[in-house]
Amino acid sequence: MTPPFTPTTPQEPVTVRVFSQRFSSTPRGARLARRLALHQLDAWDVPHGSDASDIAALLVAELSANAVTHGRVPGRDFEVTLKLLRRTLRIEVSDTRGERRPPAPGTPRPEPRPLAETGRGLLLVEALADRWDVLDRVPVGKTVVAELDLPR
Repeated sequence: MTPPFTPTTPQEPVTVRVFSQRFSSTPRGARLARRLALHQLDAWDVPHGSDASDIAALLVAELSANAVTHGRVPGRDFEVTLKLLRRTLRIEVSDTRGERRPPAPGTPRPEPRPLAETGRGLLLVEALADRWDVLDRVPVGKTVVAELDLPR
């Protein structure tokens, strides 16, 4: 039998904090997404310069760059959403190009050439995120989601 809940039992808050913003599908929009994400995380007590903040910045930057490079549809924006629930940060980057999907997590990908300037983005996401996936976006497009477990 489960003991009854008592108000003195320490509990983490279950409030979800959400930040969502659309950006132009340009390199400038991707840079702005990273910058605003860092500002928002700092406001949520994930301090600028901490390991969690630095990793989140890299994830937002890479996913935003991918949305601009591979998911761009002229005249359409991409969207970044950050969700903080307890000790998990969820980063969602959506674009309107549903037919150009990255390979699913765990799918073998060809190794980029040693001096190639592209082709390592999802390798970074896979290495830095605790979990990631590609989801369909309704009504059109895709959302790449990366989750980061934050330290207590």
